[in-house]
Amino acid sequence: LCTDRTGRDPVLFFKDHNSIVATCQAESVKAKINQFFSLIKQNKGQVPTNIPVVATEPLNTQVSEKNFYLLPVLNIDIHFKDLRLLEVASIDPGLGGKSQNNKSNGPQGDNPDLKIAFAFVIDTTISMGPYIKQTVDLVQHLYNVLEKSPYADKMAFAVVAFRSNLSKTPGIEYTAKVICDFATVKDRAKLEAALKNVREAAISTHDVNEDSFAGILEAAEKLSWEQYGSRVMLMVSDAGPLGAGDPSSKTGLSPQALADYLRTKRIYLTAVHIKGAKNRQNHVYAANAYRELTMQSDNRASYIPIEAPNASQGAQSFHRAANVLATSYAQLLKAAATGRFMPKPATVHTQKPLSPEEEARRIAASTGYAMQLQFLGNQQKSVAPTVVRAWIADADLAKLEDANGGAPILACEPAVLLTKGQLSHLYQQLKLLLQASEEAFLNGDADLFGQIRHAAVQLSLDPKQFELNPERNLAENKFLDEVLADLPYKSQVSGMTQQDWESMSTGARKSFISRLKALLARYDEYDHDSTHWESFGATNPNDWVYRVPLKMLP
Repeated sequence: LCTDRTGRDPVLFFKDHNSIVATCQAESVKAKINQFFSLIKQNKGQVPTNIPVVATEPLNTQVSEKNFYLLPVLNIDIHFKDLRLLEVASIDPGLGGKSQNNKSNGPQGDNPDLKIAFAFVIDTTISMGPYIKQTVDLVQHLYNVLEKSPYADKMAFAVVAFRSNLSKTPGIEYTAKVICDFATVKDRAKLEAALKNVREAAISTHDVNEDSFAGILEAAEKLSWEQYGSRVMLMVSDAGPLGAGDPSSKTGLSPQALADYLRTKRIYLTAVHIKGAKNRQNHVYAANAYRELTMQSDNRASYIPIEAPNASQGAQSFHRAANVLATSYAQLLKAAATGRFMPKPATVHTQKPLSPEEEARRIAASTGYAMQLQFLGNQQKSVAPTVVRAWIADADLAKLEDANGGAPILACEPAVLLTKGQLSHLYQQLKLLLQASEEAFLNGDADLFGQIRHAAVQLSLDPKQFELNPERNLAENKFLDEVLADLPYKSQVSGMTQQDWESMSTGARKSFISRLKALLARYDEYDHDSTHWESFGATNPNDWVYRVPLKMLP
């Protein structure tokens, strides 16, 4: 799975292993990569024969969702730090880009115009009144601006509200609900009438955190995104999210799992975090969660913290940042309609924190660039390069020198194709592992494998192997699906041994259990997500497959 082009160069396909290794060992990898791109551009986008590159990802577009190729990973070289070299082959599914089970999920269908859907997801608990009012005012202002524009019908707004667990505090009325679906200027009266009824809750919720993930999921699932190729969501809250391990969470999703879900829907989320005095002790938790949720492929989060010493100052700062974000996307519409497009954002390294407006401008430039590449890819029906066999790097090689010890900018994220049966089997295995882990945790039992022995019987496994081989991890003891056995990417779950569990602190065990819960919740979403199951010509739905990113595997 190629990552969004928010902060990276196109992927280069090298003719053989020696060629890519020699490039990685060059005195300046950045200079070498830039030389290759310069020669390709001089050759009008075609790869010249005098360089060790055989193909490149489209330079000025992104591969259309409907014209993708499978790139099976044949070999992996992990000798370089923070970098994996992958030998891939190219397979065209041969379906003309149409899976037999595809239900018109392609952005905009055959509509050649760029259209943007902008959803506000608002925390409507106590203390959020000023921000609700600013959202209403902002939507009205944006409609007023668009009314004078010839592109008024190309941008639509929607509003979703969230609070917290309804069963914990019935008086809060709802956990999450759609206030109004997408409405353009033509239908603005409908949205404005609905907004008049939005108010903050009359009573406090049960926790300092609110169920913001429920609001985001409600917006992603219930709003009519289908006719919009560019999809943006702005969430605003003065609280952190209910965590994956919290029984009060409606979704059960972790930030990483929810981010994975939004990627499948092609939705770009920006989280606005109001840092008021009331929840000061919760600021670090909330910031970390929202940063993880909105982390983009350039390793920068689409996260805007708003310092709010008082409600008035906080609301004004929110209005300015949200206005910058929304108007920047409106400018993208105008540019696309007149044949002009946003340039690739420059990579700027600064130690000075950005103001909310500057952060909003950076985010809009980054995501706007990625959205235009998606739009052009769909419009031009761009396909992946037709290479039979080649080597690629899983990170942007030109950016490695600029990382300064930080995380590399991923260029691709390998995934595993799982059938319905494999996903169901994996779900059952994790469910039993969760039960065993919770039992051991609640009983203060250090012998996790003792609990697993009981669960192993339900999977028709020999329970004695866990007693005889406690030094082996769960994957080696065949507790987890064999489809995971040969993967070079290992996680805390599949690599868990009895000694690992024994050495864990209470907090680490809770974190382990929370990750299992989040994975199970995400697998539920995979199962119900009929749009992204690929048939590849198979008529039996049981043979369809889902692309599961490796980081979402146990």
